[in-house]
Amino acid sequence: MIDISFLDFLHDLTNPALSFLPKALLMSVISAIVCAVVGTFVVLRGMSFIGDAVAHAVFPGLAIAFALQTSVLLGGAVAGATVAVLVAVFSQRRRVREDAVIGIFFAAAFALGLVVISRTQGYTASLNNFLFGSITGVSNGDITFAATAGVLIVTTVVFLLPQLTAVALDRETARAMNLPVFVLDLVIYLAVTAAVVMSVRTIGNILVLALLITPAATARLLSDNLKVTMVLASVIGVVGAVVGIYFSWAIDLPTGATIVLVLTIIFLCAWLLSPTQGAFGRRRS
Repeated sequence: MIDISFLDFLHDLTNPALSFLPKALLMSVISAIVCAVVGTFVVLRGMSFIGDAVAHAVFPGLAIAFALQTSVLLGGAVAGATVAVLVAVFSQRRRVREDAVIGIFFAAAFALGLVVISRTQGYTASLNNFLFGSITGVSNGDITFAATAGVLIVTTVVFLLPQLTAVALDRETARAMNLPVFVLDLVIYLAVTAAVVMSVRTIGNILVLALLITPAATARLLSDNLKVTMVLASVIGVVGAVVGIYFSWAIDLPTGATIVLVLTIIFLCAWLLSPTQGAFGRRRS
C-alpha cells in the first residue's frame, strides 16, 4: 500500500532531515543518463555480457577498498578499469573470442573478491549495500565523482560517435578504414566500467546490468536513429530512476530492485506497443 503521494515525496526531497534522499535521486539520475549513453553501444554491439562482467570485475576492488578502509568507489573503479584493459588487450587476438576473454577475467576477478572478503572481518553489512544498492549510502563526494566522470564519459562518446559506431557495426571494416579499433574498444570498456561504478551506490552491483541494458534496449524498439536512441534511453533511464526511487521510498522496497522492475515494465510496454517494432504494432501493420 502506498502511504506517500508523489507530492509528499517531492516535499521530502526538500526536508533537511532527509538529505540522503535528494542525493540518492541525483546519483540515480546521473547514473541513468551515463548508463543509457554507454548502454546504447553495448546493445548495438550485442555485448550485454560485458556489463555483467564489469559488474563482477569491480567486486574485488570494493572488497579490497573496504578491507583497507579507503574509498570503495575508487577501489571499484581501479579494479574495473584493470579488467577492462585486460579484456581489451586479450580480445584483440581473434583466435579467442571476446566473450570467452570476458568470461575468463570476470570470473577470476569475482573469485578474487570472494577470497578477499573471506579474510575480512565485518564486511557483510557494508558490502551488501554495494551488492544490492542503498538509498542512504550516497555522499557529496560520490555525487561530485559521478557528475565529473559522467560529463567526461558522455563528452567522449559524443566526440567519438562516428568511430564508435563504425566499430560497433563492423569491426573488420573499421580496421580496413584504419580506425584504432583497440583504442575504441578500450574507450567502450572503460566507459562501461565508469557507468557501473557510478551506479553501485544506489542500484547495487548485482542489478546494475539492468540500468545499462534495459533503457537502451527499450529505446531501440522505438527508434532506428542512434542519436535519438541515446536521448530516448536517457529519458527512459531517468524516468525509471525517479519512479523507482519514489516507490522505494513510499512502500519501503529495495531501491535497486524497484528501479529495475520499473524499467522492465517500460520495456514490456514498448515491446508490446511500439508502432514499428511492438508486437501489437506489427499486427496492425
